[in-house]
Amino acid sequence: MLDTPAPAALDQVPLVSLAEQASDPEGFARAFGASFERFGFAMVADHGIDDVLIDRAWRATQEMFAQDEAAKRRGHVQGGGGARGYTPFGVEIAKDAKQNDLKEFWHIGRELPEGHRYRDVMAPNVWPEAPDDFREIFLKLFAAFDAAGDRLLSAIARYLGLAPDWFDPAVADGNSVLRLLHYPPVSADAPGVRAGAHEDINLITLLLGAEEAGLELLDRDGRWLAVKPPAGAMVVNVGDMLQRLTNHVLPSTTHRVVNPPPERRGKSRYSMPFFLHPAPDFLIETLPGCVTAERPNRYPQPITAHDYLHERLVEIGLIKK
Repeated sequence: MLDTPAPAALDQVPLVSLAEQASDPEGFARAFGASFERFGFAMVADHGIDDVLIDRAWRATQEMFAQDEAAKRRGHVQGGGGARGYTPFGVEIAKDAKQNDLKEFWHIGRELPEGHRYRDVMAPNVWPEAPDDFREIFLKLFAAFDAAGDRLLSAIARYLGLAPDWFDPAVADGNSVLRLLHYPPVSADAPGVRAGAHEDINLITLLLGAEEAGLELLDRDGRWLAVKPPAGAMVVNVGDMLQRLTNHVLPSTTHRVVNPPPERRGKSRYSMPFFLHPAPDFLIETLPGCVTAERPNRYPQPITAHDYLHERLVEIGLIKK
């Protein structure tokens, strides 16, 4: 692999507008799907998530992480695998990495009613002590991400030759997670990077742009490409579940968050990825249309989304064997 600088990702990855889906669903699906197939990533403008809500979410995220360590740790669920609430700095590690990531985060999941059939495998949410409007803001933002994700999955279904609503039952009451990330200032001698090279576990990830740069994707030729969406756009990428479902037609591309240059090392970095997951009992089974003589089935044994997630959480250190 080469670590030499590469052109910004917008020189390579096209910017598509989700607003075009309404008037030309097939055209949007071709553009979005082609970017996914080539890069495993897409840049999406006009995603429909309210700017005022996003601004409130950034403010609440910074306020929450600015609390003292004791207050934040009261939101940590011991033995919970980081599924909900607070995960302290330096706990998560990329698969096969030597150094833990330089980050802390808070997870928000789907609110389920009492007696719901997934309550035994989808933990209830944990809310921080401050700010007061945190719960209200992030339940609204979770719902907005959920709606945008459904629209993008519909485009992927079209691109794969499936019915536009093919993913609807798969993600109904899915185990999706909104992650609020804080990468504190980085010392000059810090071991490791803010987030080591990794792939995401889920179907697709929707990421609101961070003020501080650092996200990079690994292209096919071994170059790391900087990913910096224009203002108001989001980054969307393929996760391992979708890669497995499509037999690698849509690749789950390796990405990382590198440390900033010396003049920016004193700045924190915040980001908000939404990891869109299917329901726990969804069976990840290779789509027949993605299997050919030239592309034999890599995954003849299907697996439930819950079992697959558990395997991966063990690998990244959030669940102990």
